[in-house]
Amino acid sequence: MARESNDKCSRCRAAGDKLFIKGDKCFGPKCPLIKRNYVPGVHGPDKRHSKKSVYGKQLFEKQKAKRLYGILERQFSNYVAEASKKTGDTSKFLINYLESRLDNVVFRMGLGKSRNASRQIVGHGHVQVNGKKVDIPSFRVKVGDKIALSETALKKIQFDKISEKLAKVELPEWLGLDAKTASAKILNTPSTNAPGYNAKSIIEFYSR
Repeated sequence: MARESNDKCSRCRAAGDKLFIKGDKCFGPKCPLIKRNYVPGVHGPDKRHSKKSVYGKQLFEKQKAKRLYGILERQFSNYVAEASKKTGDTSKFLINYLESRLDNVVFRMGLGKSRNASRQIVGHGHVQVNGKKVDIPSFRVKVGDKIALSETALKKIQFDKISEKLAKVELPEWLGLDAKTASAKILNTPSTNAPGYNAKSIIEFYSR
């Protein structure tokens, strides 16, 4: 387990930014990125995050976004291809698709301490969308959808006192939360002004 934890933390160090993979640990003083703010590996302390070419920066942003959402290359490139077919700001469409993933919404609600934990919550069938079980993490929500924990999930120790925990969550503007029922409604198109990566650079990378 310790090795798995270190591997996950090394992703943040490689990205040079917090990806919030480990939940509470990412917010505390024990976060490895605070203690070792350099790339992982034998030469990490000397290498740090050196200057990159334009291509290198674009690749870096793509890798950061993939790690942030826990998405593999094929699925990620499909999101970019879909966004590129739209008329308008392609980078905003990409962010929308990524933020609209059910596992991300569960994370934003505060049901999971990390996106990885939220993916497991969805995969285990603990989440309902409009009253129906959905166990596909990549399921895309839309405006008006209601996301909630199932009645069975609410009885599990894992979600003990969940209402109290949700009441402290800072929500994005597009998400309306009802802490008492552990449910939320998609109020507007999912998006974020500070996604943690440069979406325009990612689009440029795939446009080369």
